[in-house]
Amino acid sequence: MANWNDNRTRQGFGVSPSQAGDVTGRTTFDAGLRKHMLSIYNYMASGVLLTGLVALVTARSGLAIQFAQGPLMWLVALSPLAIVFAMSFGRDKFSTATLQAMFWGFAVLMGLSLSTIFLVYTGSSIAATFFATAGAFAGLSLFGYTTQKDLSGMGSFLIMGVIGLIIASVINMFLASSGLSWAISFLGVLIFAGLTAYDTQRLKHEYLAINQAKVTNPAMAAAFPMGKVQILGALSLYLDFINMFLFLLRFMGASRD
Repeated sequence: MANWNDNRTRQGFGVSPSQAGDVTGRTTFDAGLRKHMLSIYNYMASGVLLTGLVALVTARSGLAIQFAQGPLMWLVALSPLAIVFAMSFGRDKFSTATLQAMFWGFAVLMGLSLSTIFLVYTGSSIAATFFATAGAFAGLSLFGYTTQKDLSGMGSFLIMGVIGLIIASVINMFLASSGLSWAISFLGVLIFAGLTAYDTQRLKHEYLAINQAKVTNPAMAAAFPMGKVQILGALSLYLDFINMFLFLLRFMGASRD
């Protein structure tokens, strides 16, 4: 016997089958999108936590001092950068499992590199900055996910800002200007805050584009497995979080001296 009070089994008057199909498709898409973004956030959060644990254990073991000077300093500083380039430009050559291993290896190396901040700042100020960054990241990412405003125009501007930060940081290595250092830190927080919202929206739109390609161009869609997309998406958000944390630490961090 039909249950006429059950909205799930009744389309109702004025609702065409095609409209009902649109609703079903939209519901399926929303569920798939939520699952996709949740996978990205799980990867990203796990990577951040792994980095934090490695940094804390390394600092408490006394090894952080070795990573703060000498040849090991350059090894732990440049190795993560090499992995980022390899993952970004070699995504088509590597399998999903290989990209996963590279992501976890990158998180460990970042932990070794970041262990040196415990030599400069107090543990309580590092923890406070971490939670402040986590709160800001959550709010900015939520904004990027829910806003109807197109943030794509911000992308090229923010990337140029990152390049400008790198150039200014290199210049300040020779000038050692405290004023320029504060300016770089302030702009760094703003730029990576913007990138958090932008990257979140970009990953959302990327999922939609791949889903559409599955219908219009299956061969092209097959070239972008969701597993790889999720790992590389997590890498983008991880970098946004860590950089925002490091720039914010320069304001909130309490020196051990």
